[in-house]
Amino acid sequence: MDRREALQRAGLVLGYAISAPVLAGIMNGCKAAPELTYKPVFFTEDQARIVGEVAEIIIPKTDTPGAKDVGVPPFMDKLIKECYKKEDQDRFIAGLTAFDEEAKKAYGDSFIDLDHAKQEEHVKKTHDAALDATKKGEMKERPFILMAKELTVVGFFTSEPGATQVLQYEAVPGAYHGCVPLAQVGKTWATS
Repeated sequence: MDRREALQRAGLVLGYAISAPVLAGIMNGCKAAPELTYKPVFFTEDQARIVGEVAEIIIPKTDTPGAKDVGVPPFMDKLIKECYKKEDQDRFIAGLTAFDEEAKKAYGDSFIDLDHAKQEEHVKKTHDAALDATKKGEMKERPFILMAKELTVVGFFTSEPGATQVLQYEAVPGAYHGCVPLAQVGKTWATS
């Protein structure tokens, strides 16, 4: 059921006497949260949804899989839990929370509840500001968006699809020639 249909049905049932708070509740109730395909071990479910959407914006699905398709969000969740120091975990979560709060201030809604164009706009704006501040030396520690970008890229390109479908991957580079006269090979490194 989409928003328009929900409003029409509610209007028919209530005789078109819908108050503003009820209307706002209906509108917010019709927003679909992104589906989680894993059980987060470090993030809350809402945090995992935000991280998943950010990762998908950084590496979207095209003719190759996107970040979500190759399992980047669960990779990030597990890596932060098992490999990051407590202060780095806390900094990541604080940055994630601030990122969502900035979305609420700028757009009037949580990052997850924004349409895709506004999500992309918010990620780009936050990313560009963080890069600019980092280049100017205004930030001592890596901000959330750059940490998320780094984890997304590492998670994507260490996955099988990222390594084999996107990178130029050859299991054994070059051709194998087993019996070649020494004159064709040239200098050898082993001596007898």
